[in-house]
Amino acid sequence: MRILLTELETVVLQPRSLFTLIVLLLSSGCASVPVADERDPFEGFNRAMYKFNDDLDRAIVKPLATGYQKVVPAPVSNSITNFFSNLDDVVVLINDILQLKFEQTLSDIGRITFNTTFGLGGLFDVASHMGLPKHDEDFGQTLGYWGVGSGPYLYLPIFGPRTLRDGLALPVDWELDPVGTIDDDTTYWATKGLYVIDTREGLLRASRILDTAALDPYVFMRDAYLQRRQNLVYDGNPPQSEIEEFDPFSEEFDPLAEPDAPASGESAP
Repeated sequence: MRILLTELETVVLQPRSLFTLIVLLLSSGCASVPVADERDPFEGFNRAMYKFNDDLDRAIVKPLATGYQKVVPAPVSNSITNFFSNLDDVVVLINDILQLKFEQTLSDIGRITFNTTFGLGGLFDVASHMGLPKHDEDFGQTLGYWGVGSGPYLYLPIFGPRTLRDGLALPVDWELDPVGTIDDDTTYWATKGLYVIDTREGLLRASRILDTAALDPYVFMRDAYLQRRQNLVYDGNPPQSEIEEFDPFSEEFDPLAEPDAPASGESAP
């Protein structure tokens, strides 16, 4: 369950995340006048939902996460984070299989096995130290793997940024969540609540950066989310035709080059 958190997850705990954050903040800061984006045809609705979620976060979730950070010792907080990560690996494993990623399937079976046993139910991430890295797969990525288009950008109340494809996949992700096997309603919602607070606590620093640096946080979140989802669907290698004009991390990217410079050996028209 990724309530009010997915938008911040796009810029933390990812490779080159700091550079990504700086680049996107600069780009969003340069645009003082909103420009219509064809990926975001429901921008009016989406902005209203963004404000709703942001107000809810500032009023309830962020204060709880701040208090949690002050009260809960870091080793305990880390163990709680590891526990939920181990549960998420079950969802990842199912989507590994659906995407026919057999090598990754074996890796994630190993992660779950070692973290659940030697890691005491997932409280300790021993698998990462054994060369079994954490992966990120969900049903939205599975649909993308099988050729389902992303569709327009949507910002949902409570659940945050999505594409139409990811929004349709949300009920499946919800059903695959192992926490859903808890029968007692009180225990179920307490577990969900702990996950939200623990995850939000890990994002406090990122949210402070955004609050002070982003001229239009909505645009920043939208662009960061869409970029990250594209990279996840293509396992970090999206089609070059879709990223060559925008990807600052491409080895061929040259900010000083002429936009339509002829290739080497060719003459200009």
